[in-house]
Formats: sequence, structure tokens, C-alpha cells
Amino acid sequence: MNIAAIRGSFRTSPRSAIAFLIAAVAAATLLGAWFFEYVIKLEPCPLCLQQRIPYYIAIPLALAAGFLARDRIRAGLAVYGLYALAVLMAGSALFGVYHSGVEWGWWQGPTTCAAGAVGAGGGNLIEALKGARVVPCNEAPIRILGISLAGYNALISAALAVLAFNAARGKK
Repeated sequence: MNIAAIRGSFRTSPRSAIAFLIAAVAAATLLGAWFFEYVIKLEPCPLCLQQRIPYYIAIPLALAAGFLARDRIRAGLAVYGLYALAVLMAGSALFGVYHSGVEWGWWQGPTTCAAGAVGAGGGNLIEALKGARVVPCNEAPIRILGISLAGYNALISAALAVLAFNAARGKK
């Protein structure tokens, strides 16, 4: 195999490069969330955990779109994948805005954010309730430059949505 053939196998298009960038940023965002949860020991609320779901979907979708965009025959499928990413991440951005609004007290959050998890099984229910840890959704455990992690999720998701939409339309 010669150098030209090897280099050709790694050929990327602008769409595939953007799709791979979206996958990398989505993975980095999840790694950041896990860092704050497991290293810094900030317990996520139910809304925080739900905000991760679009990223779990976006990573494989972006990778698939990136690989499809490298092939001229399948590039049309990549466009649909990028549009799907744009919609997914726009929804994630809106959810991040919703959670930020709950944190700022602009509107009421769901009732699941006020209830702690109680262990199943036998034992004293009162004792289990005393030991339950409630992670409220209306209190940001940390703000960096005045923005909570939910706010950063909204910003990152919106940027990824714009990137995916522009890549699907063929804009650089």
C-alpha cells in the first residue's frame, strides 16, 4: 500500500470534521459532568442527570454522521444525521435553559427534584427517610463566572446545534 492510498483512507470532508468535532465536544462535556460528580463530589439533581441523555445519543450519532460524510455515496445520510444532531442539541439547549430558570427561581421545577431516594427493602421507613439525601434542582451547587453547570449545558448545546445545522446545510 502506498502513501497516497493510506492518506486517502483518512480523507475527511468539512461535514465529517464537524461531526467528529461535535462528538468530541459532547464526550468532553460528559467527562466534565462526571468530573464534577465523582471527583469534586457534587451530587447531580434529577434534571442534571436528564441533561446528559442527549449527549449519550449525540456521540454515536455524530460519529456515524462523521464516518458517513467521508463517503460520497453515503454523504446524504450524513446530512440527515447532522440535522438530527441539530434538533437534538437544540432541545438539549432548551432543557438547559429550563433548568437554569429553575435554579434562578424564574419558574417552578418538577416535584421529583424535591424528593430524595429512599432505599427499597425492609427496615424502618422513618430511618430511611432521615438518611435520604435530597438534591434540589433549584440550587446550583457551583457557578463558574456566574453561570451554573446547567447554564453551561445550554451554551454548549446551543453551539453544537448551530454547528450541526450549518454543517448539514453545507456552510463552513
